[in-house]
Amino acid sequence: MALMPKRVKFRKEMRRVRDRKATKGNYVAYGDYGLQSLDNVWLPGRVIEAGRIAAQHFLKREGKLFIRVFPDKPISKKPLETRMGTGKADVDYWAARVKPGTILFELAGVPETTAKQVFARVANKMPCDCRMVGRRIVV
Repeated sequence: MALMPKRVKFRKEMRRVRDRKATKGNYVAYGDYGLQSLDNVWLPGRVIEAGRIAAQHFLKREGKLFIRVFPDKPISKKPLETRMGTGKADVDYWAARVKPGTILFELAGVPETTAKQVFARVANKMPCDCRMVGRRIVV
């Protein structure tokens, strides 16, 4: 089952798009390696789940996977061949707002070669360009 909020204050949202780089969630916080988005995109919950399954299947209970994005934006869609009017459509799916630089997934407890292979599989599922980044060492 795809990720979605338990409850929301308002059922439907406007479709605004902000073209800015991420200022929050743009560094590896929990794991050793991260998968970073390079594009501005709405990431559906089913895509996040597909990435999680691809990573878990390759890892086989090794290491720890962290998902850093959550789909909290309702995306509504009218059926095809429907006339204009009659109000806003029902919610079709839930999406996460992803800005360039946002960390999507993190991985801990595995060597770098394994992390590269895992993130290559996960990046194939994502609708945006991604790259693997490591943890910054702060002195």
